[in-house]
Amino acid sequence: MMKNSLLILICMILAIGTCGGPLLTRLYYNNGGERIWFMSFLSTAGCPVIIIPLIISFLCRRNHNNSENIEKTQIVLMETPMFMASIVIGLLIGLDNYCFAYGLAYLPLSTTSLIVGTQLGFNAIFSFFMVKQKFTPFSINAVVLLTAGTGILALRGDGDRPRDVSHKEYVVGFLVTLTAAVLYAFILPFVQLTYKKVRQEITFTLVLEMQLVMCLAASCFCIVGMFVNGDFKVNKESNLYALFKLKHSS
Repeated sequence: MMKNSLLILICMILAIGTCGGPLLTRLYYNNGGERIWFMSFLSTAGCPVIIIPLIISFLCRRNHNNSENIEKTQIVLMETPMFMASIVIGLLIGLDNYCFAYGLAYLPLSTTSLIVGTQLGFNAIFSFFMVKQKFTPFSINAVVLLTAGTGILALRGDGDRPRDVSHKEYVVGFLVTLTAAVLYAFILPFVQLTYKKVRQEITFTLVLEMQLVMCLAASCFCIVGMFVNGDFKVNKESNLYALFKLKHSS
């Protein structure tokens, strides 16, 4: 019962984030926002929230241990191999977040969503080679239809290009978004491969720890990009931003 409840809760949170994130990003760009690195950072900036269920999990494990073993309760279950793999995956996620945020800056949300949908096809291909996931008639059908849909969308050219976006920016945005779809399709089986290779029992707590490390690595990657690009100097943008008047520290 507990596992099903957690699964339903996680699916709901994932659905809200997957649908709401691109909408808010596009809203930001439509109202004068220009900080791509900043938007990519926000994709994983909420990761400290994961600490809350980790603390609850630790307290539950500690309460279940007897008085002799209570002091031996591990705070962190993750071992070094999984930790290093999580950092690598996190850096890839940071790069993927940037590609996705870049594409949303120059493409309408409908076009971006269709392109990102092609990751299902790429995911089937990567899963076949990396974790020996077998092809089924359904996965083959999805690969063919999504690939064809993306090709037709590319042939349309500037049909849905925003007015303030040049032809070059539209094409680059299209290609970068497609790169984001391919990269994320690679990341998912990479995570599954990590689960198979590490010599640890995969538990809910261990998965949360891995998610925390991945998101922290992705956030650090984007923070470095923000420093290089000067995205912390946002006072001027906050004054020009049409939707909200935000106060930022200089």
